[in-house]
Parts: sequence; structure tokens; C-alpha cells
Amino acid sequence: MCYRLFILRSSIANFRFSISNSRLFANFAAQSVIIMKICNLFITCVLAVLSACHSPSSNPKMKPPVAQKIPTRLHTAGQSRIDHYFWLKERDNPRVREYLEAENAYTQAVMKDTEELQEQLFKEITSRIRQKDSTVPYLHNGYFYYARFEEGGEYPVYCRKKDAPDAEEAILIDGNALSEGHAYFEADSYEISPDNRLMAYCVDTVGNHLYTVFFKNLETDTLLPAVITGASDDIAWAGDSQTLFYCLKNEETLRSEQVLKYHPGSGVSTLLYTERDETFDVTVFREKSETLIFMVTANNTTVEYRYLHADRPGDRFKVFQPRRKNMEYYLYHHNGRFYIITNYRAKNFRLMETDAEHPGREHWKELTAHRNDVLLEDVELFDDFMVLSERKNGLVRFRVISRDGSGDHYIDFPEEAYTAELSDNPSFDTRLLRVEYNSPATPDLVFDYDMLTREKTTLKQQEIVGGYRPEDYITRRLYAAASDGTEIPITMVYRKDTPIDGHAPLLLYGYGAYGINIDPNFSISRISLLDRGFIHALAHVRGSQYLGREWYEKGKMLYKRNTFTDFIACAEHLIGERYTDAGHLFAMGGSAGGLLVGAALNMRPDLFCGVIANVPFVDVITTMDDKSIPLTAGEYEEWGNPQEEPYYRYMMSYSPYDNVAARDYPHIMVTAGLHDAQVQYWEPAKWVAKLREMKTDNHLLLLHTNMEAGHGGASGRFEHYREIALEYAFLMKILKINHH
Repeated sequence: MCYRLFILRSSIANFRFSISNSRLFANFAAQSVIIMKICNLFITCVLAVLSACHSPSSNPKMKPPVAQKIPTRLHTAGQSRIDHYFWLKERDNPRVREYLEAENAYTQAVMKDTEELQEQLFKEITSRIRQKDSTVPYLHNGYFYYARFEEGGEYPVYCRKKDAPDAEEAILIDGNALSEGHAYFEADSYEISPDNRLMAYCVDTVGNHLYTVFFKNLETDTLLPAVITGASDDIAWAGDSQTLFYCLKNEETLRSEQVLKYHPGSGVSTLLYTERDETFDVTVFREKSETLIFMVTANNTTVEYRYLHADRPGDRFKVFQPRRKNMEYYLYHHNGRFYIITNYRAKNFRLMETDAEHPGREHWKELTAHRNDVLLEDVELFDDFMVLSERKNGLVRFRVISRDGSGDHYIDFPEEAYTAELSDNPSFDTRLLRVEYNSPATPDLVFDYDMLTREKTTLKQQEIVGGYRPEDYITRRLYAAASDGTEIPITMVYRKDTPIDGHAPLLLYGYGAYGINIDPNFSISRISLLDRGFIHALAHVRGSQYLGREWYEKGKMLYKRNTFTDFIACAEHLIGERYTDAGHLFAMGGSAGGLLVGAALNMRPDLFCGVIANVPFVDVITTMDDKSIPLTAGEYEEWGNPQEEPYYRYMMSYSPYDNVAARDYPHIMVTAGLHDAQVQYWEPAKWVAKLREMKTDNHLLLLHTNMEAGHGGASGRFEHYREIALEYAFLMKILKINHH
């Protein structure tokens, strides 16, 4: 499994207030006792009003929860430390749920005065969304596939039509019907058998990514009794339309560790492969030509492919290229040839090919050489063309190469910063390339690009109900100088009429891990911030691959602190360029981005007026020292193993939980998911408990745990925006507090 994965959000604030003006009352000192008493009464009233204005809770009687301190001694790399809140990981302990619910009640009480604003924001955001909508259909194996949304429906309805887009619709998965009775629901992964008769689809009703696989007879529109439990959502049909390959997860670590084949007719599963290395995951899929089934085992830095012919599901999988530490390769197949994107002797990857009879590395032929300034990310193969997805200066480019040797060219994109990706392109025999495009100011656009004539045909432009003018907004790219002199890109968007006077509220978002690039995209909810005078900024810090593989490697392992100091440099630069100030600067990050903002808080708590940390990975050492926790062992290549003394010391230098100290912190909102399998709920809970104990300020500190969801929060199409409305209301509440 390739860990070039994702996840997205941002933050808030420092607040100082003083009242002292003794000269106002100086002349009254010589007056009569009656006047003095009046003055004293006036001062008392003023102070009472000010106290009410600055109370962190809308209900002054509501006290923040205090978690019980139970010392637990932990031992790592020959070192010991005391963790007073280790007990919060006892999921089945009634006191844990009581504490989380108490924190939720406190958050609700503190934010009660914003409930009207939250509802306004929610309605405002969702009113921009076209209720009845559908994706652009794509043709595959005789059917047009698409998803549509019904009026008020929270989940997509997946459909297909035979032969023509205007043919009779057949519903494959009705998410709205299947989600009934479930607080959380996900069913967006499905596979159709080659004969078009059977469908296998994956359902998660908890949010922990443990899927149940169901089977549906598409001819009779009925479910089969066959069911697979405890699976990943990686499934692939063999050519016989009777055999399904799937991956089974370890239910404790949630590591995808076994590949099996299953016959829904007989209900019999056969184990094919078990991955013994606990740092590797395994996945399985049917590649674009549909002649091969690929089995891939991988960790963050090493990849190994196996394959078998889809028409011979009884064969054994063959190894393509045996795993070699720190060697990645990604395999594609067309017309009996393999195409390989690899970092073998090519840090930023290069494109190779070989024939099916000689897969060994010694037979690989280079098609596109390594380039120091270009990261090769993907390739899309066609009969007459191939399209390389490249990244240069942080921006994705599509290089169209003619197979007849007549030349190559790049697709033009007009804006200074944008997001572009290849869409559904299931056919080889076409000269049309489907592309998806958007930018911070431009809503989603889907178009077909004629690779021969170079003409673009728009298929769909995202509609913003109520009207929206991209020309009212400005997108900019800036560069901040890091502490070591490295220039860190920043992408910004704001309304043209926003005053750039050094005091605009600015939301700075960052992630910076796993080589994941957070590209500057369009957000329908962000309009509600921009139209209220906010600037939104995205810091492309090291730890991503925004500027190539080196950018990633200089933001991981023993270089991880670069991610945090890069973010701080971006914040300082935005203040220095008078876009904002410390009283209006908010920080935001989720998951590994929550680690980012948590570390930045400890390093520079004076720099921000507020922070939102979504499902933050903040208890670094304790988590990375526990192999029973999902994802831990597989991420040693990202963070290091704390049992090794150099990594222990380095992690201890930045772990947000371990570096909480007796100091003033800005206003903070933290979110968690009770069923989160990627960042367990107890990390944010422990962090908040320790912050409550240690911090010396009177600023807001809120923890909101979604008791029904996992890492991604609410699953519904609209319900998701209630969480965003809460976060936006938090930002605006802080601004009001700061301006009293």
C-alpha cells in the first residue's frame, strides 16, 4: 500500500486584555465621600461587565472537566516517565466515557452563545450545494457509471446505465437506504464482475475501516447470503466472475495482513498469502487492462508487487521485483508490457518498461529519466498516448506523450495555484483524457482533453447555488524563509476587498507528513470565512513532497522538527508582510497536521491567537511504543522507533503531549473520534487533560469527541458541515473576545 495518502483543517489565537486608566478618576479623589462611593460603584459595575465579557464560558458556573490523575510509569529506550492520564485509553472503563461526555457538555455550554451562528453557518454553507446533483458518467465494459445525490440525501446513490447515458437507470448502492439506523456509514468502494452480473461492495458502519463485504446479484437486484467480515476495502474479481480476491485485517492493529480468494456461491475462502512483517500492509486490485490481479505489500519506503493472470485464479502469485529496503516501484500493464515508476537510482522517480517475460530489474528500459526539479507521480496509459503526472515547483502538470514518437506537450492551466488530477480513464482505445481541476478561487471543473487536437471540452462545472464570482477572490503564492534559509511556499486566497492592513483574521493550515501533498483546492465552506474578511493560507511545509522527494525526507524521522519550524516561519512571514498579526492569526491542522500545530504551540505559543487541532497525533512516544495500536509498527519509517535511544530523545524534543508546560497558551479547540483507528481518541483527550492541568492562562480550551465516528468525523454529505460550522463559530467567538 502506498502511503502517499490525506487529511485537512486549520486554527486560531492569542488574546491579551488590560484595563488601567487611573487618570480617568484622578480628579474625583478630592471630592466628597458620596461622589467617591458613586465612583467605586461605577468601577465595580465596569469590572463586572468586563469579567462577563471575558469569561471563557457562556455559563460562568460551568467548570471545565478535570481528569483524574493516576500515575503510570512508562519505560522506553531505558528511560522512564510518569503519565498521569494513561488510564484514558481504557475504552471500556465507564469513567473514560463519562470524562469524554463531560468534555462534550462543557464544549456545548461554552459554545452555547454561538448556536445561532452555528446554525446560520450550517445553512449558509449547505445552501450553496446543489441538492440534486450527479457526477459525470464514465463508460466501462458496456455501462455508464455515475453517482447521484437526492434532495436532502446524506449519501450518494451509485448507478449505471447500459450502453447509453439516457438508458434506463439501475441502482447499484442506495446509500441513503442502507445508512438507516447507523450514525456512521460508508459504502463507496465496490467492484463489478467482468460479466456484469455480480457486485461486491464494502460497508463500514463504525468508522474504524473494518469493512463487511456484501454481494449483490445485479440481474435479480437481490443480495446473496455470502458475507465477508473484517476486511479492507480492497477487492478484485477474477476473470471467471466467480472468484473475489480480498484482504483480511488484523482486528487489533487493523493492519491489512492476509490475501484470500472467496467464492460467493460456495461461501468458501482460501488463504493465499500472509504478510509476516508487521511494518508492511498488503492490498489487492485488478489493474486497468483487467488481465492481471496485482497484490502489493508495502510500508512507507519499500514496495513489492506480485501478480497473476485474472483468467487463472488458481495460479500462484508471482513476485515481480523482490522487495529491497527503501526501493519503491509502482506497476502498470498494457499490451503485454509492464511500465514501472520507481525511485531505484532516481530520488524523484523515473519511468521504466519491460516485457512480461522478463520482469527482472536487469531488463528494465528507461523511458523517462530522473529529473532533480520534477517529481514523477503517476502515469496513465493509452493505445496511442501516455500521460505523465508530474510535479514541478509544487504544481501538478500533465505531460502528454505520443507513442508514435511525434512529440509531447503539457496541458495548460491558467492560474498561479491550483489542484489538478486525472479522473476516470478506464479505456485504452481513446484520445480523450478526463481531468478534474479546481483552485482556491475556482470551483471543481471536469473536462475531456483531446490529446491529438489539444482541445478541452467542459463536462461539468460545480454549481454554487446562490451565485459565486471567482473574480472576486485573489489567489497568491508567497515564500517564507525557514530557519535554515529554505524557502517555504505558501498559497493564499482572500476576497479582493479584504483590507491588507496587518489586522485581517488569517487561518493558516498545515499538514507535512507521509509525503502527502495538500494542494490548494476549492472549498465550498471556506467561502463563509472569506466573505467575512478572513484570509486562508496553506503552508507547504517539509514532510510533504510538494517540492520533490527531498522535501519529504527533510521533514521526517530525525528531520521532523523542520516541519514545525517551517510552519512557524510561515506564520512569522505572514505577520511580517502585514497580512495579519498575532491577535488575528489562527492555526489549524488535522491528524499529523494536529501534531504540527501542537508542536508549534509549545514552541511559539505567543504567535497564535487560537488553534484548531482535529484528531491530532500528539502523544508521539507512547503511541509509537505500542505495536498493538493500529498503524504503529508500519510507521517506524516515518517517525522512527522510540525504543532506539536517538529517536526517543528526538521524539521527546517535539512530542506535543510530553512538552506541555506551565505557560500561557492561545485559545484551543480539539476534536476526536471515539472509533478513530488512525489517531486513537485518547491522544487528544490526554493532551487536553494535561493542558488543563498545566496552562496558566484563562483562554478557551475545548474538546469535542464525535462519539459515533472515526478519523474523518461525520460521514453524511451535509452533516459533516455541522462540525465545520462549530469550528468556524469558534474562530469568530475568539475574534469577539479579542476585540472586547
